[in-house]
Amino acid sequence: MKKNVLYSLMLLFLFISCGKKDEGTQLPYDYSQEQQVDLTELLTTAEWKKTEVSAGVVWKSFQFLQIFESKQYVNIFEIDLSKGFQIEIPYVTSGFLKTSDAAVAKDALVAFNGSFFNTTTGGSTVFFKNNGQLINQTVNGFTAYRENGAVVLDNAGLPSVVAKPSGGWAALAQPVALAGGPLLIMDSKQLSQLEVDFNETRHPRTAVGITADNKMLVVVVDGRSSQSQGLTIPQLSELMAGLGCTRALNLDGGGSSTAWVKGEGIVNFPSDNKKFDHEGERAVATVFTVKNK
Repeated sequence: MKKNVLYSLMLLFLFISCGKKDEGTQLPYDYSQEQQVDLTELLTTAEWKKTEVSAGVVWKSFQFLQIFESKQYVNIFEIDLSKGFQIEIPYVTSGFLKTSDAAVAKDALVAFNGSFFNTTTGGSTVFFKNNGQLINQTVNGFTAYRENGAVVLDNAGLPSVVAKPSGGWAALAQPVALAGGPLLIMDSKQLSQLEVDFNETRHPRTAVGITADNKMLVVVVDGRSSQSQGLTIPQLSELMAGLGCTRALNLDGGGSSTAWVKGEGIVNFPSDNKKFDHEGERAVATVFTVKNK
């Protein structure tokens, strides 16, 4: 009798857990399998699939069977900033734009989704300036910790990750800036994060980091699948630090997380269709594209 009751409770727990996918709750997984190897060793010894998309742009991917006590499918774009690539942010002010469509239109080498947007009407919901022109301010009521940093491009087109100025976004001198958050790493230090659901629940994630050896790292981690659980914000911060980032910022994630490669198309497993395939791309408002000048 006790066994039947226990079994029923377990089924109920699994049903409730699976029913909360939209909140980022993952499919059942055995989290008792503790990670035995430290993160740095896992990242350096992983048998990454590596493809040189162009001289200075490397695409890496790997499915970890055990990292952060879970399965994770990770795509990384490693971009050597000394090679002089052109980075742009195609966008729409209303409606939606697919990462793949923006990439093709810009003849990009690689592309990835941008920051937060209005899922009903489209358009960015966070501060965005392009070519010196203000596209929009962060909307009223937007959670501050999700727009406390930005990816910026200076007058030479070189990217960086910056914290929100104390005087507000108007104080930014760079001609291109797209806000996001939470800010993960500054000056090689991982930042403390608020204990809120957005940060503490595993989700698909997209992040941008800058390394000490002048590279931009774009990391897309899939989630909401038994094949890839997704990461919390603190885990994403650890991952970016483990990859050598001295600065890093979280961008839009969830069903928006998308990585595209020329000649390959979508290379991650976007979760918007709730399937672990390449067909679940969500249209967004801002996209990052990288191409040869």
